[in-house]
Parts: sequence; structure tokens; C-alpha cells
Amino acid sequence: MCAVKDPVVIHKGLDNVYVKESKICFIDGEASKLFYRGYSIEALASHSTFEETTYLLIYGSLPTRSQLEDFTKRISLYRSLETSLLQLIHSFPITSDPMDVLRTAVSALGLYDPQPASDRIEDRIDKALRIMAKAPTIVAAFDRLRNGREPMPPRTELSHAADFLQMLIGKTPGDYDAHIMDVAMILHAEHEMNASTFSCTVTASTLADMYSIITSGIGTLRGPLHGGANEAALKTVLDVGDPSKADEYVVRALAEKKRIMGFGHRVYKTWDPRYVILKKLGAELAAQKGETKLFETATAIEESALRHLAGSPIFPNVDSYSGIVFHTLGIPTDLFIPVFAMSRIAGWTAHAIEYLQANRLIRPKALYVGQKELPYVPIDSRQE
Repeated sequence: MCAVKDPVVIHKGLDNVYVKESKICFIDGEASKLFYRGYSIEALASHSTFEETTYLLIYGSLPTRSQLEDFTKRISLYRSLETSLLQLIHSFPITSDPMDVLRTAVSALGLYDPQPASDRIEDRIDKALRIMAKAPTIVAAFDRLRNGREPMPPRTELSHAADFLQMLIGKTPGDYDAHIMDVAMILHAEHEMNASTFSCTVTASTLADMYSIITSGIGTLRGPLHGGANEAALKTVLDVGDPSKADEYVVRALAEKKRIMGFGHRVYKTWDPRYVILKKLGAELAAQKGETKLFETATAIEESALRHLAGSPIFPNVDSYSGIVFHTLGIPTDLFIPVFAMSRIAGWTAHAIEYLQANRLIRPKALYVGQKELPYVPIDSRQE
């Protein structure tokens, strides 16, 4: 007697499918909790730096003072771009999407690696740090070139966040702006097995090099359903334009069954803890700059949406205020996703390295539902 096979279950979008054990990130979507290596995102945003958080994610523990100093110096010395790579960026059309520029330039970085064939874990980490260090230089250089300005060289004495702002804007940022940028990068550094992290993990499982791994992540983040939400959320706020028009917009959007950008998340069923931090920073930054209307409009949209969506598990996410923070810092809208990528390289690296410790090639299956045993018809006998 033949055994009856269990029906195949298709997990659309791989919802609730676990691909590995991990010690890197824990999300409690029901309780609005996010932890990097056991440390709450609130603690890291309040006390850490992007460099220290990156060390924590990759190496698994907070560094000592000397370890952090060495790590920070290592990253700062990697920021400069090879002359030929800078020339390559200069050759790109000024109309290029900055994410396409970043993806192409990161791939090209692999051609300049001093040890391209080495796949020791420490060498893989070193390659990833080279990419992470150079990514802000690439993004800032392209933005200046497309605006007819010469790229600013990186400065090793500045923090990673501050150096990006000075290369982009052309002057040393104030301590507060640098701090806000640093916290924003911490908040975007890691978020468990999202689409781009999974893409990096799949690529890592083939034993590909770190440049291919990070390029996979950038390509996946490029999609509007993943990396582009903060850009869309800011556009919504700019289109609404005034707090007095927020309720009218929300009512119309809900009636037309349109998504209100900056709301809802696949994992969080209540507040995104990163949103809470960014909203507070956004309010402080807007007040300091004397540019409060945008923030007030975003808050009015939020309050109206929460009122009309009361009882549903739809709450503000990290994108609702991250775009406003970046915009107030003077970052062009089409650089929001590259900034996201610059930050997330830390998490991508951590997951790739972790998976490689007990690697198995990722090879899922697809349930075939097509026809079988079709007769082959010669081309002259086929119907037009």
C-alpha cells in the first residue's frame, strides 16, 4: 500500500520560514522590541556609535577601547577611492540612479582587492570593511560630480557619519548633525532576515566573494518594496504640504485603498521601535534648524492615520520619519536608499559571515504545476 504524501505547503514570500539559527538580531514584533546581539536598539542609539555597532554586529561583542580605536582607524584608512575607480564614476551618465552607481562601483571594487582569492573569514571581513568604508565616498562623489562639483576627499579624523556629510555637503558638519546621522545609520544597520539580507545569505552560501555578496544586497535593496519606502513617505509629506491638509489626504487614501507610506510592516504588529527614536530626533532636528513645517505635516498625517486605522495592526514604521531626518540634514531624496545601503552593509556582512560558519548551499524547491510529456512539434509544423 502506497503512503499518502503530505500536501505541499507554499509559503508565499517565505513568511515564517526559518533559514538559519542566528545570534545577530532579534525582533519581537508584538512588543516593539529590536535587539542587536542582545543589546536593545534604544541603548545602542543612546550610547553607541555606528563604528562600535558595526564591530558588535560583525564580531559578536562590544569592543574594548583599543579594539574600537583600531577598528575605527582601519575603516577611516579604507575610505579613499582608487583614481581609476573615481574616473569610472566620473564616466557614468549624470542621470544615473545613485543606487545603480553604488551597485556598479561596489562590484568594480572587487577588481582592486589586494587579495581577491582569499576566502578566510578574517579576509572576508576585511573586504566587507573596505566596501563599507568606500560606499559613502562613492555616493558622495557621484552626487557632487552630477552637480558639477569636484568630489571632496575623505577625512580620517572624522567619524564615519560625519565624514559622509562633509564629503556630500562640502563642509564639516556640526556635532549635532553628525550625531543625528550616526544614530540614523545605527538604526538602519541591521534588521534580521529581510529581503536584502536573505539575498546576501543566498549568495554567501555559494562561497562567492564579499563583493558579489554585498552587490546582491544592494541590488535587492534597490527595489521599491524594500529600500524605497522612506523616499515615498517623504514624497507623501511634501505633496500634502501642510498639517491642515493631512486628514483630507488620509481619508481619500483610505477610501481609494491606497497605502499610506511609512505605515505598516511585515514583522511589527505595533510600533516600530526605530520609528520612536527617529521621530524624537526629527522633532529636535527640525526645531534646531527652524524648519518645523515638514515635521508638523508628517505628525498630522500620522495622527490622522492612527485615528482612522484604530483597531488594525498598522502602525508607523522606520520610514515615516527617516526621510524627513535625511531631508533636514540636506541629503537629496534619491540618496536615501544608498544611505540605507551604506548602513546595512554592517548587517549584511554579519549574516554572511555567520552563515559561512556552518555553510550549506541554499537550494529551495518550486512546486511544478505545468504540463508534462508534451510531444515535440517540428518548427515547420507549428501553428502561427
